[in-house]
Amino acid sequence: MNCTYSGTAEGIVNSVRLDRYIAETLRILSRSQIKSRCLEAKLNGKIVKVSHLVKNYDIIELSWQPAAPLYLEPENIALDLIYEDDRCAVINKAQGMVVHPGAGNHSGTLANALLWRSNNKPNAWPLNRQTDSDSSLSYRNGIVHRLDKDTSGVIVTAFDDEALVFLSDQFKAKTVRKRYLAIVQGVPVNSEGRIFTRMIRDPRDRKRFTAMPVNSDSKPQGKIALTRYRTLKSWAGYSLLLLEPRTGRTHQLRVHLKYLGNPIVGDSIYNPLYEGNRKDRDKNFPNSALMLHALSLAIVIPGESEQRCFKAPIPDRFKTVIIELNRRIKKK
Repeated sequence: MNCTYSGTAEGIVNSVRLDRYIAETLRILSRSQIKSRCLEAKLNGKIVKVSHLVKNYDIIELSWQPAAPLYLEPENIALDLIYEDDRCAVINKAQGMVVHPGAGNHSGTLANALLWRSNNKPNAWPLNRQTDSDSSLSYRNGIVHRLDKDTSGVIVTAFDDEALVFLSDQFKAKTVRKRYLAIVQGVPVNSEGRIFTRMIRDPRDRKRFTAMPVNSDSKPQGKIALTRYRTLKSWAGYSLLLLEPRTGRTHQLRVHLKYLGNPIVGDSIYNPLYEGNRKDRDKNFPNSALMLHALSLAIVIPGESEQRCFKAPIPDRFKTVIIELNRRIKKK
């Protein structure tokens, strides 16, 4: 049986696309779900496309397919543990590991590995717990926050619902302190500073984000994002930066460093030198992986009252690039 909704549009200034109103105001489905769940829409009794403009007091009728039930399978995957107890685990996530299942990634994820490790822990989730394929709670087992697939480093996870809420609330309250390392193209104009912008989805590519000045004359869009940075070392054409994001927007560090004019080495999404098969690809590190690493995380773990600071060692890919850059300086 299909899911349905009917109601009257309210709170609209001028007009807005129906899909945007559904996703941002009604919050029934995300834009990707609108497509995947085969949504059908009527406006004032007439069938319309989701691109149709909606005005105040329009009568909206929606129908869409329910999410297919899926099961998160436990998998015995080796993890680099920094800390573990019966309530939570802090992990040095390997580059290339997906944090939670999604399109094209239904196994081999950190969430699959956590479900395996949760077995026999007090109050842990049952194995093979059923979830909806695209609900907000899908595959949430243990995932407190996220790192991109190609970002390595510290990530904290939970083994039960109470621990999950306790840890998640600290991220919401912005009391958690995160630090990252990045090797970037070029040398920042200022050796340290802050990047303060709004972030919105790129209108030309919904999988990307873009940064906008906060004091733009245009109508404010997107969400505020703040990152502090400090240059630790510079070479001819490259720099090693220490980053401290004060907000947690998707792709924030990658977008902010592009905005600064110093995109991350190996970033195939936000560094133009690594897009596709460009002829002007970085000649020194043409096949580099993303040079972004979550170095440390300060957080209070369940059952304690004081923050602990967990650290992940500098990965080999960083050491290899730094050794090569130092070698070139000595050679000159």
